[in-house]
Amino acid sequence: MKTLMSFFQTYHHSKIQSLSLLLLRLVVGCAFFIHGSGKIHTPFSWMPPQVPIPAFLQFLAAMSEYCGGIALILGIITPLASFGIGCTMLSAVYMHVMMRHDTFVNLSGGMSYEPALGYLVIMILFIAMGPGKFSLDKVIFGERK
Repeated sequence: MKTLMSFFQTYHHSKIQSLSLLLLRLVVGCAFFIHGSGKIHTPFSWMPPQVPIPAFLQFLAAMSEYCGGIALILGIITPLASFGIGCTMLSAVYMHVMMRHDTFVNLSGGMSYEPALGYLVIMILFIAMGPGKFSLDKVIFGERK
């Protein structure tokens, strides 16, 4: 149990670093909450039928975006929420690159994998850095010594 608790403990950061993490968590968390809220109403079938993604994986993506967005906003179970969203973004990057053959940036405004890759990198940052001092993880689980 202690090992699980330490997984959610925050790292020591300065106030400016923690404030930066808070701002990033709030913006990204709101974005995922909004993205996920459209999918959560039909979590097993939010993708078009011709997309070969099983219903269960669509459900996991919808839940990771919606619940993960809320978790990022609050700074609660941040590593777990970031891992779930990160897996969803890794799948999105794969789909854009390998299946759709989209470019990194589409200068004509079409589909690209830039947003998914950007969010994936942000999730890696949250896993590596934690949520910062201004989070429920800090209040509930404390700070690593």
